[in-house]
Amino acid sequence: MNGAHRVLIAADKFKGSLTAVQVAERVTAGLRRVVPGLEVEAMPVADGGDGTVDAAVAAGFERRVVRVAGPLGDEVTAAFALSGDTAVVEMAEASGLQRLPAGVFAPLTASTYGSGELLRAALDAGARTIVFGVGGSATTDGGAGMLTALGARFLDADGEPVEPGGGSLGDLATADLTGLDPRLDSVELVLASDVDNPLTGPKGAPAVYGPQKGASPDDVETLDVALAHFAKVLGESVGPEAAEHAAAPGAGAAGGIGYGALLLGARFRPGIEVMLDVLGFAPALERATLVITGEGSLDEQTLHGKAPAGVAAAARAADKEVVAVCGRLALAPEALGRAGIRRAYPLTEAEPDVAKCIADAGPILERVAERIAEDFLG
Repeated sequence: MNGAHRVLIAADKFKGSLTAVQVAERVTAGLRRVVPGLEVEAMPVADGGDGTVDAAVAAGFERRVVRVAGPLGDEVTAAFALSGDTAVVEMAEASGLQRLPAGVFAPLTASTYGSGELLRAALDAGARTIVFGVGGSATTDGGAGMLTALGARFLDADGEPVEPGGGSLGDLATADLTGLDPRLDSVELVLASDVDNPLTGPKGAPAVYGPQKGASPDDVETLDVALAHFAKVLGESVGPEAAEHAAAPGAGAAGGIGYGALLLGARFRPGIEVMLDVLGFAPALERATLVITGEGSLDEQTLHGKAPAGVAAAARAADKEVVAVCGRLALAPEALGRAGIRRAYPLTEAEPDVAKCIADAGPILERVAERIAEDFLG
């Protein structure tokens, strides 16, 4: 029977427990315990947030390592992925929450400067197409740090550079983008994100995501006013399109770095769609008889542009059956069905103790995969 089946595993990470690569390895092991010799193709996926570079490397991209500024200005080692003249750059590698010391937040002062350095490194490596995955940021600076690293100048009333971080943008008097790296004009920059928030306002970056980065209600208000001022000054310097970009979907992604990317001429696309294209998902899907996707938590957020929803939508369009693995399941069967997922297998079904599920996710996931093999490959 195993000759009749070919399984494609296209799952995201189980955050805090397993990388996307480890998820694929564990699912493969469990499936083959029931169906020895089963043909399995692993394609770890990501939606633009942390893990995006790892997914590209797993698909055959080369990992390039560089030293850049972290969100607090200290130097960190970050990576991007390169294949030919296509680069995958993940802002979280330089400016992500994981780059902050444990328990430390810096909502007003964290900067995206290192993300700009990563983009510059991709240009130096000869990239002509850059997929810029944004998410998981420690920052709310509207991309000001990134733009500065690429040659922009943001000055206060005394003609001095404004301090790093979103909180200082309220002091901005003039913005000058004429010094931006000229190579940006001849590069296709794709903003890959799973959120479509505008820059400011009730659904903007500070209000929606600021609290996750340690922002108090006062900080949120400070950041919202500062980012609105940032966009206003840019509108005066660059033209009305700067104000239009602030209201565009994706401008509020990753603390507003989406806004900075749009100013660079980026095209916004849902992160998982971009990554499926880059990873060569369509031909792999054609070869598969069953698709297994998943992530740590299958919930309402999953349905709004997260990796499993993107995988399921593409698989459904190709008339392929999809099941999902997850740490916890918070979606009803009808919601899963509407997303194109036939059935979900949470770790908590095999092990009700959530703490054990997190600590022993790998072995439990193998047991879950055995059940999938029994249910779908028998």
